[in-house]
Amino acid sequence: MKSANRNGTTIRVGRIHSHPTDIFARYLPMNHDIYDDNYIRSILNGVKSIAMVGASPVNVRPSYFAFKYLAQRGYDMIPINPGHVGKSLLGKPFVASLLEIGRPVDMIDIFRNSSHVMAVVDEALKMKPLPKVIWMQLGARDDAAAEKAEATGLKVVMNRCPKIEYGRLSSEISWMGVNSRTLSSKRAPMPTQGMRLSLDRMSVGGGQTAASDRAAKDRNDLS
Repeated sequence: MKSANRNGTTIRVGRIHSHPTDIFARYLPMNHDIYDDNYIRSILNGVKSIAMVGASPVNVRPSYFAFKYLAQRGYDMIPINPGHVGKSLLGKPFVASLLEIGRPVDMIDIFRNSSHVMAVVDEALKMKPLPKVIWMQLGARDDAAAEKAEATGLKVVMNRCPKIEYGRLSSEISWMGVNSRTLSSKRAPMPTQGMRLSLDRMSVGGGQTAASDRAAKDRNDLS
């Protein structure tokens, strides 16, 4: 968090998370309950490499599906799991920890419970160079860890799934009969291996993503 001085009073403020031309946005705390579509869109358009902490080679686990989906959309995926070192996930060798990746990474996707998030963020903040984004999967949230990451200039997303967000913003999930809440005169193309779809479709209402919220609730109900 950064500080701003107004009339001699120090105010803690969050990162800019509205439209970049909105000068007043810099004085607003980051709202991690509702994300503007443009915020999510800028992240998914901007990152190229993603390290998934908690990735699993078991093909019925949610992390496997998310890893495979993102890899098929052209992201450079790196599976992080010390229990599977020596194995590979879709041709990508497992790495024991973030600090052992050995190359720059744009985004850390945390596929762990909330109780493990702070430790992962602490490790991510030791990386050189730093990643650009900390993303916590559905059901994972740690506001203190988010604040620590944002204080170093990183963007943070909590309790959301990049797979769901990508499919929604690209309107790809409309192929499955799901309302993507995006508007376009053209239907999203059927993706092929390694194909990055356009995420620039107009959103209906923006903000909160109903698909993510329902999935998070279902996951919490089962835990």
